[in-house]
Amino acid sequence: MTTYPRLAAFTVLAGLLVACTPGGGDGSYVAAGQKQEQAPALTVEQLSDKVGCAPRIQVDASDIRTGYCKTDDGEFFVSTFATEDGKNAWMDQAPEYKPHLVGPKWTVLGDLEVLEALQVPLDGDLHLTDHRVSETPAPGKDAAGTGY
Repeated sequence: MTTYPRLAAFTVLAGLLVACTPGGGDGSYVAAGQKQEQAPALTVEQLSDKVGCAPRIQVDASDIRTGYCKTDDGEFFVSTFATEDGKNAWMDQAPEYKPHLVGPKWTVLGDLEVLEALQVPLDGDLHLTDHRVSETPAPGKDAAGTGY
């Protein structure tokens, strides 16, 4: 049974979430049925350049490009995808590639220590297990994930 205090807290949190999202409250609205323009996806070369690497391209196909990099932080693979669905499908088929750093239409695979060093310059999300699950605890969850 949902209590009024929980319902009120949920409503406040939902309002804050909307207010804190890009475009939430700055007057930049998108009409229903229209897609909001997004920045173009980064290439293997652009991502690699952010961490000081000239990638050695391993795969150069229309749906995926992969480059090998080696920096002072370590060795890793940078992959970019034509679509987000393509990235998700590829990651679903590659469960042994854990942990990984994930961004819009890209992944970086390597040792955890390397990925931790690359996380800030690449502005990616570090995933230790399933690429669709954030490692950041959700609000209202305790360490065991049982809730309030």
